[in-house]
Amino acid sequence: MTPEATAHLSELLAQVTGFIYPNEIEIHWSILIVVYPYITGLVAGAFILASLENVFNVEEVRPTYRLALLTAFSFMMVAPLPLLLHLGHPERFYEILLAPNLTSAMAMFGFVYGWYLVGVLLLEVWFEYRRDLILLSRRAPVPMRWFYRAASLFSTDISAAALAFDQKAIRIITIVGIPSAFLLHGYVGFIFGSVKANPWWSSVLIPIVFLMSAIVSGIALVIFLYMILAALRKEQVDMKCLDTITSYLFYAVIVDFTLEALDFTHRLYESEESVRILGSLIRQKLFLSLIVLQILLGMLVPLGLLIVAKWQKLSEDGRKLLYFTAVILIQVGIFSTRWNIVIGGQLFSKSFRGLMEYKMAIMGLEGFLTALLLLVLPFVVLAVLIKLLPTKPLMDEAHTPA
Repeated sequence: MTPEATAHLSELLAQVTGFIYPNEIEIHWSILIVVYPYITGLVAGAFILASLENVFNVEEVRPTYRLALLTAFSFMMVAPLPLLLHLGHPERFYEILLAPNLTSAMAMFGFVYGWYLVGVLLLEVWFEYRRDLILLSRRAPVPMRWFYRAASLFSTDISAAALAFDQKAIRIITIVGIPSAFLLHGYVGFIFGSVKANPWWSSVLIPIVFLMSAIVSGIALVIFLYMILAALRKEQVDMKCLDTITSYLFYAVIVDFTLEALDFTHRLYESEESVRILGSLIRQKLFLSLIVLQILLGMLVPLGLLIVAKWQKLSEDGRKLLYFTAVILIQVGIFSTRWNIVIGGQLFSKSFRGLMEYKMAIMGLEGFLTALLLLVLPFVVLAVLIKLLPTKPLMDEAHTPA
């Protein structure tokens, strides 16, 4: 063993408490694998919120429809990057498509991702914006005129029949997209829930918990973006829309809280020989991230804020302040949930007698700055899309001559 390897091993052993197996010294899934399910959850939640208007005819949420759709599309474009960077050779990503391993859950993500990005989100965005792209191609200066013309695929028909066809196509795509969104994030939960050897992950409820928390985080993100966008544009927030969406958020948080409590109770009940190490894990390693950030600040406090906002006769400004605070805390809680599952599940040994420590690097491919960049990148993509595509239909230019 080289002196460098010996020094590295000594450093790692200093982080060990109790007895662990020799091959369990390092934490293999890093912060990037925490970011990965967090971003995919936002995609699924935002899309399900967007589907409320198209499929369930909830007219109150119409002001956030395009924003939710663009949010889902933006985050979906970045969603696979954490996973690809973690694998070490992102330039080889196409190989899982050319030589698919049908028995690998990870490999199948490539197909789920491709279908959801192109077959659902891209198509729905195009049909939703086709008319506006045509109108923009008529009035925008060169070279943006060329861009909008190409983006509309050189379509020019904005007749009533063509627009009716667009709406019908959007509705069909959304209906197909809802189970696709469930599949996308249910699959992420399946990855963890199917690891039978790990009592922190092995649970049939994990895919459902992932899915429900995804809905919560996606709705909260769209509310946050809607309020920020209104403030930047100096526009009035549609309080009827905001009250309706936060009502859906409130019920989603209650269901999510119930499922997580049930999953946690079930896990402890069936853990048997691992219950002691899981107790030590929570007390020693996850107290801040699980008890304080995830449960207290990320779930109970937002729930309390939403209850006060709903059942107290507050002014519009008072409700907006509580809503805004609640959705920020919910994001903290959901990210902590991902952290506790991914990192927490790797902090105890299979001997059930030792705990490890995860030290996150600042620099490097799997460091804090890379994770921060990946979390910011979808917002940059979304800002560009909002700059190019209006979040409100161009009503006045409907009959602009060619």
